[in-house]
Amino acid sequence: MVSRRTGLLALPGLALLLAGFLIPSIAMLFAPPGVSPLDILDRLGRMLTDPFDLAIIGRTVGLGLIVTVVCIVLGFPIAYLLARSTSRWAGVLLALAIFPLLLSNVVRTFGWLVLLGSNGAIGQLLTGLGLVDRAPQLLYTELAIVLGLTQLFLPLAIISCYSAVAQVDPGLDDAARGLGASRTRTFWGIVVPLSAPGMVVAATLVFAGSVTAYTTPYLLGGSSQRMLSTQLYSYSSVTIDWAAASATAIIMTVLVFAVSGLSAVVGRRGATS
Repeated sequence: MVSRRTGLLALPGLALLLAGFLIPSIAMLFAPPGVSPLDILDRLGRMLTDPFDLAIIGRTVGLGLIVTVVCIVLGFPIAYLLARSTSRWAGVLLALAIFPLLLSNVVRTFGWLVLLGSNGAIGQLLTGLGLVDRAPQLLYTELAIVLGLTQLFLPLAIISCYSAVAQVDPGLDDAARGLGASRTRTFWGIVVPLSAPGMVVAATLVFAGSVTAYTTPYLLGGSSQRMLSTQLYSYSSVTIDWAAASATAIIMTVLVFAVSGLSAVVGRRGATS
């Protein structure tokens, strides 16, 4: 009886998900205006053999992995310190860590334009210190995209890892220390393995967001460092090539679902081990 009531309560949400997400997504991927599914599959096959498109796919995946690793490496220690802190300011520090999530992506990205531009703060600092004769070209590079995406998704990694570390009983740390384990061994032997499922969730969210982000790669990468998201915009709004746009969207969707499925397997194994 309880399960039947639960199913009835879930029906409105499932109907909204079906009507507002699944059906439009399927229509976007396989039934764009004036294009048949065979045209989309043909364009998809050509994209997977074209060096230009393969370079964009490789850049998207590569930068997504780099951003994911950087966010986890930086975010997990911060989350650990905040979760284990006994200071009365711990809540304030956590709020400050995730405060950038409340700001617009465009605003945060424009901040990097000010810093990385040819007359930006970093270039002027390097030339003022005499380290370089001319300001280096930092904008419209892969480095600029990595910096922008890392700033964009680091708060998300912190809050995801924080929730995972907070669920690990601090008494386990005390027990390990009482048995002679050092802080480092306790961290790597207890906290990290027990927090692994949360780290996997954080990595999945960061990677999915990185490979599908548009504003940051567009503003910081420009036309010289295209990613799948900027290429999708070009196909759908500039060249009006709906077959190519659908093929690009399919590749992005497959990437996200593949990583989500792999993460689910890894997280399940980590939870049962």
